[in-house]
Amino acid sequence: MASQSQGIQQLLHAEKRAAEKVAEARKRKARRLRQAKEEAQGEIEQYRQEREKDFRHKQEAVMGSQGNLATEVEQLTRQKIQAMQANHHRNKEQVLRQLLTLVCDIKPEFHNNYRVQM
Repeated sequence: MASQSQGIQQLLHAEKRAAEKVAEARKRKARRLRQAKEEAQGEIEQYRQEREKDFRHKQEAVMGSQGNLATEVEQLTRQKIQAMQANHHRNKEQVLRQLLTLVCDIKPEFHNNYRVQM
């Protein structure tokens, strides 16, 4: 009987060591998973920063060219306004004379379709 209890003791001791090894393996696995997750998060963050940097560069390039377009459009608008004002000042007197001539010089005459009845 002593050998049976000694065998049982060995089995219990082996079972305890196996449970400890399984628990240690689970801890190592959890540690590796956490470490892998942290590394993945770091890689994701690095990739996101690179993509944002590229996006900002492209956005600055596009917005810079749009800014140039806005200044060009503004400059062309100013030039056209100045040209219109110059034309206005140059032709104002002539246009007023033509309008006054047309309004004031009335030549009464019959219309082509008017028929005199006799």
